Amino acid sequence: QVQLVESGGGLVQAGDSLRLSCAASGSRFTTINVRGWYRQAPGRERERVATITSAGRTVYADSVKGRFTISRDSAKNTVYLQMNSLKPEDTAVYYCNLHSILDYDYWGQGTQVTVSS
Repeated sequence: QVQLVESGGGLVQAGDSLRLSCAASGSRFTTINVRGWYRQAPGRERERVATITSAGRTVYADSVKGRFTISRDSAKNTVYLQMNSLKPEDTAVYYCNLHSILDYDYWGQGTQVTVSS
């Protein structure tokens, strides 16, 4: 029903920036949803990094607050994650999420972000 395509991951040095993008597509798609980014590092649980509602309300994990910014472009059905001042502990696979108005979660394939010290 919904497909999420991510891009923007890569290998960077501490202090660098990256911007992740995730475009949503599919039949019967609606922009009334919550978009988010989650990440999972080896040996750790998947954690919520940031979410944004269709109204623009944002929530950030304490670990990224002040460094990361989530935004969305409703016309493009795309959510972004601007990551600044990256730290080695930000290294993880980042997953795009769409939580629909029907209370169903869709996930992207994941994109690797690696931050070297």
